[in-house]
Amino acid sequence: MIALFACNQAKEPEELPEESTSSVLDKYTSVPLTADISALSDNQKQMIKKLIEAAKLMDEMFWFEAYGDKDAILSSITDPDLKKFAEINYGPWDRLDDNAPFIEGVGTKPAGANYYPLDMTKEEFEAADIADKTSLYTFIRRDEDGKLVSIPFHQMFHEKITKVSNLLKECAVLADDEGFRNYLNLRAEALLTDNYQASDMAWMETKTNQIEVVIGPIENYEDHLYGYKAAHEAFVLIKDLDWSDRLSKYASFLPELQKGIPVPEAYKKEMPGTDADLNAYDVVYYAGDCNAGSKTIAINLPNDEQVQLAKGTRRLQLKNAMKAKFDKILVPISEHLIAEDQRSHITFDAFFANTMFHEVAHGLGIKNTIDGTQTVRQALKENYSALEEGKADVLGLYMITQLHEKGEITGALEDYYVTFLASIFRSVRFGASSAHGKANMIRFNFFQEMGAFTRNENGTYSVNFEKMKLAMNALSETILTLQGDGNYDGVAQLVSEKGLIDSELQSDLDRLSAAGIPVDIIFEQGSEILGLN
Repeated sequence: MIALFACNQAKEPEELPEESTSSVLDKYTSVPLTADISALSDNQKQMIKKLIEAAKLMDEMFWFEAYGDKDAILSSITDPDLKKFAEINYGPWDRLDDNAPFIEGVGTKPAGANYYPLDMTKEEFEAADIADKTSLYTFIRRDEDGKLVSIPFHQMFHEKITKVSNLLKECAVLADDEGFRNYLNLRAEALLTDNYQASDMAWMETKTNQIEVVIGPIENYEDHLYGYKAAHEAFVLIKDLDWSDRLSKYASFLPELQKGIPVPEAYKKEMPGTDADLNAYDVVYYAGDCNAGSKTIAINLPNDEQVQLAKGTRRLQLKNAMKAKFDKILVPISEHLIAEDQRSHITFDAFFANTMFHEVAHGLGIKNTIDGTQTVRQALKENYSALEEGKADVLGLYMITQLHEKGEITGALEDYYVTFLASIFRSVRFGASSAHGKANMIRFNFFQEMGAFTRNENGTYSVNFEKMKLAMNALSETILTLQGDGNYDGVAQLVSEKGLIDSELQSDLDRLSAAGIPVDIIFEQGSEILGLN
């Protein structure tokens, strides 16, 4: 078993020269994750502390998935800034610079992270007769004879998973809300078996709980080899009741909006579940995948296609993290890259709505290929995430446009379009190696070619509002057709041709760095920050 569980380790690392590491932390600005907990009961406060403890264990599991031996890499780094940078990136590769190594000697980040043997080829994997090899919840390792085998997450992480499961059960005892109590108990069991559908269904029923947790192996962004393997993460959240009440009506529009998507009928025949909801939260703890490099500011879950079709999804808007990014990053970017006569259209309400409807739009479109043979995720493999994020971006803008025409969204439509463009500049700075980065570059290049915006002589950009609508519809049709056809080669071509940052855009992004505008945020977080110790 020792041979099976051995992680993939890079060569002995060495720090880069001092002068090359002096500004690595300048990419980030630190933000305290706080929330008003004065109205919470003693049981709720105890629950938050236990959930944070569970989240820290998710953090340890993600370190193993992303790199391997956390202690080995961190103990080898003496420079405190560089060590902090490794902690932010969960390893020695810069997630905001296309995973470039910043520790000399570690080499290129493996496409499959630590989910697969380093010496495994795709041909070997595809020829191997292994149970659950494409499961979201298995590692691939070699046995004593060198043959590929799969190891379920709950076996690989047995000790940590057991602790997390017990903590969730303790939280269930503290929960006053019956639905949330049921979810916590089912999630505790799911972690022990890697069977998550029942807990996902139960989570869709949790409507009235004020404390929230998203926890488990969830997204598959870390697996760049196939996109098969999920990564552990956790969010601990407190619902903002006032903002959530404002958002509650929008989920009901999903079926109507699905019918109107600008694509042939065959590509929108699936009806999204109507039991979806939208809520706003203050997030008080991030751990694992969601905390690596660029920080998530909205959540759309579950990812299980069967649950989505039966129940829809829940969309959680992380308002305090979103506001931090708007104030500290998006507004300064607009002052450098958006034409002066359009800067008044940069608003937090538009940023919030664009982010929210991105998450809502994940529920639109199609989950299974139109020939009915497989899911879109299975057909597109490692390119699925980039295309799905691109779909959500452009259909989110489509939804805003449609709801604005119905009078269901207030404010000038121009606010949403200009803020949308400014947000592309914010997101592409995450690097083209991430799914979101590739999605942003595809959209940027596609929109630019269609004249949705122009670059002015002074290096600022202006939106052409009518052409923005045309580009939005054209890209929606392109993406949904590729997804519905399960066109792996077509998606790979789109990503290779349009998922790149050209020299002109790179020079504009470099201006932002030179101006000292951070790329993203990191958190001061935990029970002490909340005043719970």
